[in-house]
Amino acid sequence: MDNREALILLNMVEGLSPRKAKELLSKLDKPKDIFSLKVKELKTIFGENLGEKVFSKRNSPEFLTELKLIEKEKINILTFLDEEYPPLLAEIYDPPLLLYLRGRKGCLSKKCLAIVGSRRASFYGLSSAEKFAYSLAYLGLVVVSGLARGIDTSVHKGALSAGGETLAILGSGLLNIYPKENVSLASQIIDRGCLVSEFPLTRPPFRENFPRRNRIISGLSLGVLVVEAAQRSGALITANFALEQGREVFALPGSYNSPQSKGVHSLIKQGAKLVDSVEDILEELNIEFNFHQSLKTSLNLSEKENRVFTLIGKGARDIETLSQQSQLERSSLYQVLLSLMIKGLIKELPGKVYIKK
Repeated sequence: MDNREALILLNMVEGLSPRKAKELLSKLDKPKDIFSLKVKELKTIFGENLGEKVFSKRNSPEFLTELKLIEKEKINILTFLDEEYPPLLAEIYDPPLLLYLRGRKGCLSKKCLAIVGSRRASFYGLSSAEKFAYSLAYLGLVVVSGLARGIDTSVHKGALSAGGETLAILGSGLLNIYPKENVSLASQIIDRGCLVSEFPLTRPPFRENFPRRNRIISGLSLGVLVVEAAQRSGALITANFALEQGREVFALPGSYNSPQSKGVHSLIKQGAKLVDSVEDILEELNIEFNFHQSLKTSLNLSEKENRVFTLIGKGARDIETLSQQSQLERSSLYQVLLSLMIKGLIKELPGKVYIKK
């Protein structure tokens, strides 16, 4: 048994936080020493209760099964002792002992920006999240979210649509994807980004996992953009972690009478930076890109997209007018409008009026 396996073991001990584990490990020459110590010695170092848990865990079928699964599924393990451990994440109050990874682990060392929000998002929230993710990923940032329903799902899809990279930070084990309807999306992320979890491989998505997961989302990122969040929302937990970690917090305003805007507007009142474009984020983070030129010159519009874009170019257009003049069904028109917004070519005004950016 080696140091990596010792950290896998400690990460599986209930009631042992990463911070406490590191404190106790400082009493050993090397983490792997826990495999040779007697139960009495473990209790002296870890305390009566935790010492017994460590001793029991190292001889448990559960631990041996975990090691076999890691090898069988070709899971990458990145520990806090490794040089590749993300430096931003290492700065936070309680960084994970280790991360389970599937996909491109190099993504974790690049510039990351998190986008989070409501599971019960509106069309405005979903389209905005996808648009921001598309643009940021296209420009080379790694877009981070949590693979949840709603905003998170749109974020990952937007980043992938841009041909960019995205990190999905899970509140469950990598072999227990949640929600199940995102299994296919998770597979795409493995190919073009990375799935990340600090939980053992088959850990279910317990409620208490998600606040712990959220500190990693913000911890890996230069900043966090919140798109639609109710007054009591997991997205606000991520924003609070970001503030504690010294990260930038951005907020996309929504309708004043929408419950899903209450949390976002509260953040703005508390000092979060109001944004309505990707440029606002890049400017705050001091990241320079010739955004419009690089984005527009590389986009090939479909016939439908070009038709609608040309109509919008003649002035602000509402849905009714666009539907009549483009001769597109409403469902098809909405898809085209979403695509044009994601590509950063148009924006939506109140009342579902669309203009060129």
